[in-house]
Amino acid sequence: MSVRGIRGAITIAFDTKEEILSATQELLLAILAENPALAKEDIASVLFTTTRDVAAEFPAVAARTLGWSAVPMLCTQEIPVPGSLPKAIRVLLHWNTNKKQEEIKHIYLRDAKKLRPDIAS
Repeated sequence: MSVRGIRGAITIAFDTKEEILSATQELLLAILAENPALAKEDIASVLFTTTRDVAAEFPAVAARTLGWSAVPMLCTQEIPVPGSLPKAIRVLLHWNTNKKQEEIKHIYLRDAKKLRPDIAS
């Protein structure tokens, strides 16, 4: 079994607790839908990053509401590169799986599709 990374990102319009939680849940549910073999018991850890303009809530709170209470999670701030995509929430989910790297489905929603147009859903 290997540890594989699932990447994803989504943007929000406003920095509010409700919007951060809603968008993060949307992103995580899309990741689950596109990777149906993914079970919370197989998630090794999750790293969330946000741009500097997203600070009203921790994205990990949204994952906890999905029942991921035993999954180790960390939230941090993205490097503030000039011209980078604003109001973005990114995730790197570490998955214990037998799937091959090319079988993993990465999810980019809303304006975050601009980050990886080659694989955006």
